[in-house]
Amino acid sequence: MTELPLPATGGCRCGAVRFEISASPFFSSACHCRGCQRMTGSAYSLTMSVPAVGFRVDSGDPVPGGLRNENKHMHCPDCHSWVFTRPAGADFLVNVRTTMLDNVPGDVPFIETCLAEALPYAALDAPHQFDGFPPEDQYEPLMRKYASERH
Repeated sequence: MTELPLPATGGCRCGAVRFEISASPFFSSACHCRGCQRMTGSAYSLTMSVPAVGFRVDSGDPVPGGLRNENKHMHCPDCHSWVFTRPAGADFLVNVRTTMLDNVPGDVPFIETCLAEALPYAALDAPHQFDGFPPEDQYEPLMRKYASERH
């Protein structure tokens, strides 16, 4: 697993929304839930969960999209790319869509979630796999393991 070079930059498809990550990610993941499949138009969504204090929008004004529920799925108002999510109840992190980074890491995601909803041909063989989401008490050990395995 390779270290994400910091600062890391990225943005939406049209470039109207740009962001910077200045802190190491907590973990990377792929979510196979039907919601992510529908929001991405793909088999899963890719995420880098980063500390909120290490994430900033440099340009543009992202708007809520998706279900517009308690999770704030933020999109570019122009091209409608799904750029990042501010999960409800987790003010300490931001889930950045990995594919929005200017230099997308080539590593397999550390965690795969919602494999019970995965398309049969789309498994990535991540080192940590869950039929749903990891139980709450497993997030901290997973984050420690992710940090210890980066180099």
